[in-house]
Amino acid sequence: MSTTEKTTAVGARVPRIEDLRLLTGAGTFVDDITRPGMVHACFVRSPLPRARITAIDTTEAAALDGVVAVYTAAELNPLVTEISYALDTPGFPEVPRPPLAEGEVRFVGDPVVLVVATDRYIAEDAAELVIVDYDPLDPVVDYETAGSATELVHAEHPGNSAGGLAGRAPADLAPVFDAAPYVVRQTVHQQAYAPVPLETRGIVAEWTAPTGEMTLWTSTQSPHEVRGFCSRLLGVDEHRVRVIVRDTGGGFGQKVAPQREDTCVMLAARTLRHAVKWIEDRQENLMSAGAARHEHGEVAMAFDDDGRILAATIEHVQNVGAYPIPSPLTSSIAVGMLFPGPYRVPEAGFSTASYYSNTVGRVAYRGPWQFESVSRELLLDTAARRLGLDPVELRRRNMLSHKEMPVANPNGMPYSDASPLETFEQALQILDYDAFRTEQARARAEGRYLGVGTCTYVEPTTGSTPFLSTEGATIRISATGKVNVYLSGGSAGNSLETTAIQLTADALGVDIADVQTVQGDTAVAPQGGGTNGSRSGSMAAGAIAQTAAVLRERIIAIAAHQLGAAVEDVEFVHGRAGVAGTEKSLSLAEIAQIAYFQTELLPAGITPGLEATGRHRADQMMIWANATHVCTCEVDIDTGAVKLLRFVVSEDVGPMINPNVVEGQIYGGTVQGIGGALYEHLAYDDDGNPVATTFLDYLLPTATEVPVIELGHVETPSSGPGGFKGVGEGGAIGSTPAVLNAVADALAPFGVQIDRLPLSPARIVAMIDEARANGNTEVTA
Repeated sequence: MSTTEKTTAVGARVPRIEDLRLLTGAGTFVDDITRPGMVHACFVRSPLPRARITAIDTTEAAALDGVVAVYTAAELNPLVTEISYALDTPGFPEVPRPPLAEGEVRFVGDPVVLVVATDRYIAEDAAELVIVDYDPLDPVVDYETAGSATELVHAEHPGNSAGGLAGRAPADLAPVFDAAPYVVRQTVHQQAYAPVPLETRGIVAEWTAPTGEMTLWTSTQSPHEVRGFCSRLLGVDEHRVRVIVRDTGGGFGQKVAPQREDTCVMLAARTLRHAVKWIEDRQENLMSAGAARHEHGEVAMAFDDDGRILAATIEHVQNVGAYPIPSPLTSSIAVGMLFPGPYRVPEAGFSTASYYSNTVGRVAYRGPWQFESVSRELLLDTAARRLGLDPVELRRRNMLSHKEMPVANPNGMPYSDASPLETFEQALQILDYDAFRTEQARARAEGRYLGVGTCTYVEPTTGSTPFLSTEGATIRISATGKVNVYLSGGSAGNSLETTAIQLTADALGVDIADVQTVQGDTAVAPQGGGTNGSRSGSMAAGAIAQTAAVLRERIIAIAAHQLGAAVEDVEFVHGRAGVAGTEKSLSLAEIAQIAYFQTELLPAGITPGLEATGRHRADQMMIWANATHVCTCEVDIDTGAVKLLRFVVSEDVGPMINPNVVEGQIYGGTVQGIGGALYEHLAYDDDGNPVATTFLDYLLPTATEVPVIELGHVETPSSGPGGFKGVGEGGAIGSTPAVLNAVADALAPFGVQIDRLPLSPARIVAMIDEARANGNTEVTA
């Protein structure tokens, strides 16, 4: 056995380490944190979408017994040293983000006054006593007309423009489209919806005046981003800011960066010299924590006589609300770049434009570029019907396969190590596509409307953008031989604890039971980008592998010296070093005792102790994951109700560190995408008032609406550490288009074309009624 041989923890269905703690109520969330003298924050929020603030009277609120402080923008905003995010892309237009609304409110829910009291109840009572005089202004509600509106959300942004980017101009492709035998165009509108984490936003900020240090307990995906942000905000050295993240009940992108309320709490804590806690309620979360997906695109494809794609274009426009975080152009450029998807597209063009509106700000959400798949896959199904082809056959004629990798799409995205056609065929086989078509024809003859829809996508994971290009790991083996691995972390329900322990056990050659992990504490964890961008598994694998290699070399050298053997003859597995062909061996605990306490026994040149820190750098631009989602459904044409029958996902995320974790991520993302297709809508009325601020109005899918999700795996290793790929976002990308296409297929006899989401029962009935009014009443298969 070689010195590199070790136990195999990676790939095993290890029970999730977190489960026992979380399922028994022993987790530690932000609201579980209590500090001496802690006070509580509550915000007075704007009831108007746009208005001039003419006066604020806090006298009565400040006089209420138990109120510690009442802040307006005049008192709080001048305390800011700098507001900036490492996750913002250099060169993009600056985005305004004041802590409290100053001079003007810009959406319903805009924080205007911060009230701090001895408990949350008093703070809420005091907030009711604050009197704010508003001079209403005409809001910019419709982002589609914001560019020509006379009113401006931000005076310094003419035309309400938050910026735009473009590749090859779609107009440049006019000759290709003019000469093509078939051209299909479609405009697709996607509604605003929200990440809706189980745990809302929250923060506890504690300033220690004698040492000039800030400690933050917060619900975040990126502890080091919060630390850097707080350092810049307060103008204090970064090493004097400590961020602690214990359990986080979901993030999905909404918690990648601190938002304006977090800013206010940090500023107030330093001023008051009390620990200040703010926990968002659900209404605040739906009203103020951020929206996503609100966008539309004019998409077009040209085809030859055989149904092969000649060119594709997208003109993409998105709503960024009043205060987007982070830079909204980051996701919009990805929409344009990724629009060709996993297909052979010889020529492509795109443009993107972002507009401010008097609605809640845009935030990242699981696959922020998802619209490229929504619009492309809907267009392909529309094209198939126009060309008289089965949608599956049209895709087969155009889809890239693994043997064609590496290849760049026409926008310059360098695909590699992906297997789109292979996942496509596997998913169809699991479904038994031909059998479904037979069943569908039989059902239509009985007056029932069944449909099938697919979506195949390629997803950039990991990546080498500046803040996210490296990740560190520290491994400390104690004198007893037990192991702790420290990562930047920020586990947000994605089982990063289990992942880290498996990777460490595998890389070191020790048993999983002997490993623990500490994550999310910037005082002890190496600098890292946190959990976003589907990067955690592959980046942690690289950092842990480099760190463990240093320690394995040291462990084997100590053992060889002590056992009187050559290094190459020592094997280290299951936490024990032995000499091949003999019974001579040492446990890791015995080796650790020598490393720490009997250093005179160390071989020459070996450093005492068994602690090391390593850092992995992502050398490739990105690692490509891919998948195919297939959905079948039945639509009741009288009520518009959609019943999902089967849902199949074939995913290629390379080797799986833990199938339980991978499949859990796929399940969760898939359900979120189903919600976006059929239920969720963060809607506003024409006057800019939110109309879905509770779960009575904001509908979420439940277990009764979601079928059993059937999974298949195609394993194509990446060129990154361990061959691993990301899996965090894909489910939410592929499921929405698959559901939409299934509904469109069910309603194909009516000539229905889906152009606006979500597909509520009322919308489906309206589409059918419109089709009937246009004479499309034939209901044959």
